[in-house]
Amino acid sequence: MPVPLPDPLALSAARERQSRLTKPLGSLGRLETLACRFAAWQGLAIPRRLQPAITVFAADHGVCCEGVSAYPAAVTVEMVHNFTRGGAAINVLACETGARLEVVDVGVAGVFDPVLPIVHAKVRAGSGNLLREPAMSAEECAAALEAGRRAARRAVEAGATLLIAGDMGIGNTTASACLIAALAGLDSTTVAGRGTGIDDAALARKRDIIAAALQRAADRCTSPADWLAEVGGLEIAAMAGFYLESARLGQPVLVDGFIATAAALAACRLEPATRHWLLASHCSHEQGHAPALAALELEPLVDLQLRLGEGSGAALVVPLLQAAIALHAGMATFAEAGVSDKDA
Repeated sequence: MPVPLPDPLALSAARERQSRLTKPLGSLGRLETLACRFAAWQGLAIPRRLQPAITVFAADHGVCCEGVSAYPAAVTVEMVHNFTRGGAAINVLACETGARLEVVDVGVAGVFDPVLPIVHAKVRAGSGNLLREPAMSAEECAAALEAGRRAARRAVEAGATLLIAGDMGIGNTTASACLIAALAGLDSTTVAGRGTGIDDAALARKRDIIAAALQRAADRCTSPADWLAEVGGLEIAAMAGFYLESARLGQPVLVDGFIATAAALAACRLEPATRHWLLASHCSHEQGHAPALAALELEPLVDLQLRLGEGSGAALVVPLLQAAIALHAGMATFAEAGVSDKDA
């Protein structure tokens, strides 16, 4: 089934309504554009209030053994437990926004009790060390993509009309930087940032590792799917699958930060029409995020200097989107309010 396009008739009707609301046209800035985009996405001149769903994908990364993170790899499994106890930032934000929250283990190195309230979809226990070997096989990458597709279907079947993918995986900024560099034609200095807060020496080492990984994989990669398997991550591939399926189902995606944007770039390289269903929430403090967004031609809504992940930046923007839709739906037109328009 091909990716549908947003509804042009609903978009036109929403723009016409914006021109009749009791305000100077354009005075609400990007809020007007946002309301019209959701009109096109929903196929309604007046879009309905959003029902957000957040899916956090968790996986470990073999490259952690090269010293690219300020935190030990054990934090990934510990944070998954934290998610289930409601103690993470994304738990708080999901509660604040009324979002459905699901956690998916697609590649954590630890072993979880089967009764833990997460989705158990482990493809393998952590990716390979991308500096020295493929992060995953083509078959494992395909399985991770499918885990993400299934998660998107679950969210939509539960009533979601706005989908957010979050990440948890120590070392995943290195994999994301590799993938962005490969798919956007950027160098390691441009894309590599401090991630969880590494020092100057670790940052220099991280840049060297990214450059070496790209060189190692170059002769093996002839497609975006090859690059995703060679230098990506299991949770990154799952997020890409999540975006691909969301677009196929005609549901908009609010893209989070650096890791989420790497996954979005992979999804768009695999299926360019996916981009029609993407909205960038924020520009993170991670160095490579702005050029990654530029490669996707996406303009972020806010810049709060975030670098947490988990879907947190996207969740913070949900109230802004709800306000844009509420203004579009609830404001009176000039005729309804008995207010003179500028051409009267």
